Amino acid sequence: MTSDFPDHFPLRRGRTHEAYGPAALAFSFALAGQLGGMVLWICETRQAGHINPAGFGTYIEPQHLLLTKAKDQVEVLAVAEEALRSGAVKLVVMELTKPLGLTEGRRLQLAAEAGHSTGLCLIPEGMGSNAAETRWRCLPVFDAVSNSADSTLVYWQIIKNKSGTLSAWDVRWDAGTRRVIVVSKAAQRPGSARAPD
Repeated sequence: MTSDFPDHFPLRRGRTHEAYGPAALAFSFALAGQLGGMVLWICETRQAGHINPAGFGTYIEPQHLLLTKAKDQVEVLAVAEEALRSGAVKLVVMELTKPLGLTEGRRLQLAAEAGHSTGLCLIPEGMGSNAAETRWRCLPVFDAVSNSADSTLVYWQIIKNKSGTLSAWDVRWDAGTRRVIVVSKAAQRPGSARAPD
């Protein structure tokens, strides 16, 4: 675990990044919450599950999220490219179901750079693009030892980084401040609670 979290999150603007894993949705909402402003979320119409405003209200105001349905991945990428290039929204989230080719990935990077926007591709494991700036593995943390009521504890690991080092953190979302808090390993160890007076 390293303490260089602010160097990596929020994600670098003007670039497109990738996230996968069971906690990838929480990652994308935390990113949206930290960036502020409007977010464009694009998914395919035929996709089985869809996001629910009640589930992301602690991260961002529901009226700041624009949900767009596209007929297929080609249309998802076309809409994302235009939105990134325009710079009208701070974050463009794309739910992808098929591998992204180098050409498509590079087009997204150029569009994000032109619009100074941030792109985030939510991908299935093993489907990353070589064009992505960073790739994040996002997992929930189940800690039966601490008996914590905090259900937002997650593990974020950078497994690809074109402009820096690879790192990992245990983090949680603070809904009150709308910030990601890095949780130290020492605070999670059994017996680390303050001794009774």
